[in-house]
Amino acid sequence: MPQQMHLAFDISWTQLETFWRLPGSWVGRGYPDIGLFEEVARTAERGLFDLIFFGDGTGIPNTWKDDIADAVTWGVAWPRLDMSPWIAAMSRVTSHVGFGLTYSSTFMHPFYTARLLNSLDHLTNGRMAFNVITSQRRSDYQNYGYDELVEHNTRYERMEEFIDVCKALWASVAPDAFMWNRQTGQVADPAKVTPIHHEGQFFKVRGPLSVVPSPQGRPVIVQAGGSPRGTRAAAHVADHVFAATKPIPFMAKQREEIDAALRAEGRDPTGVGIVWSTKLIVGETEAEAAALKEGLIQDVPDAAVGVWLSHNSGFDMAQLPPRFTLREVQERIVAANASPVGFVGLLAQQHGLDLELTREEFFQHGLRAATGYEHTRAGTARQVADYMEEVFEATGERGGFMISLSQAAPRAVMTNTVDFLVPELQRRGRFRRSYTGRTLRENLSC
Repeated sequence: MPQQMHLAFDISWTQLETFWRLPGSWVGRGYPDIGLFEEVARTAERGLFDLIFFGDGTGIPNTWKDDIADAVTWGVAWPRLDMSPWIAAMSRVTSHVGFGLTYSSTFMHPFYTARLLNSLDHLTNGRMAFNVITSQRRSDYQNYGYDELVEHNTRYERMEEFIDVCKALWASVAPDAFMWNRQTGQVADPAKVTPIHHEGQFFKVRGPLSVVPSPQGRPVIVQAGGSPRGTRAAAHVADHVFAATKPIPFMAKQREEIDAALRAEGRDPTGVGIVWSTKLIVGETEAEAAALKEGLIQDVPDAAVGVWLSHNSGFDMAQLPPRFTLREVQERIVAANASPVGFVGLLAQQHGLDLELTREEFFQHGLRAATGYEHTRAGTARQVADYMEEVFEATGERGGFMISLSQAAPRAVMTNTVDFLVPELQRRGRFRRSYTGRTLRENLSC
């Protein structure tokens, strides 16, 4: 029997893309309409998806020209909501699909985060995942009182300790600690409720967590480190790795690097999947899918592209000279303690650091990255499934795909995935025909 994929919808972004302007989008419903999110949840569960994933950022992008004006004008990476209460509402209209919530270990405290996620795991009956990130976006830092970005490796050191503390807190109350004995009045066994007494480089936490253990014990941990240091951190903390789509040889190489890092941590690589962030457009015909794809890059101004590139790299792309090499851009990014991977890193992988570009050429590449056009697979269900199988087989058949979807996209983009692509994958034996697990962790292990 073929190895089966796991599928998630990534609806992290709202109006970043041009899709919200197309007929049939959700934007006219009065964003943020709770009915929108409930409809997304019902549709994902109808398609037997594992997870609905919500990335996050807490600042309006201002790295580009040190200003928020263009981000506000063109709707780049904003508005964005704290999804925890929305997940609560979505969980009430579903029974099986999981929910991935994002918080930054750079800014948050592990005790608060562990307690919140425990509560949400109870509310969803064991369907929570925690996407832990390190932040490299200047606008986020400024909202938490920082003047400069924290050094790259230090961010990952803090993240590793953050998750170590969270895991200790989630384990600080034993699953069988509570007795609720009506005869004696005894609520719980104190021997099974244990302070953690953590004192580390970044956090001092006594514990224990003041909660009832949740259905999963702890949420599924997702992490997306892509740099060498990020890969080591992912191997230390993650149950599943979230990774960007690249040419297939680069994805196969990343699988090898993560496997090596997992073995160095004493972990079995076969138990850790990579969920590839993928943009897919499925049409009833190839022409319909192609037309939807072209809508991604329709009338997108350079300013919107500049905002997106700057926000996600942590470096102001407005400072670029008329002509430059990718090496020069990468050096500036590293010097700013920003992200050395991402768009510029991927471009360098494909073309080499010595590739020389004009600003106009660079922004043309950036347009295709910012809108997802570059890596969007558009076609019939059969064509898209062929591509997914190729990637899945080349990367070890462990994990699956995180299908990026704007919250305001036309409904057909989502429903076509569920109504056309899922049956095609099921026909090939590559996707489940029913949920078999009780919790998200159980479904991801099937």
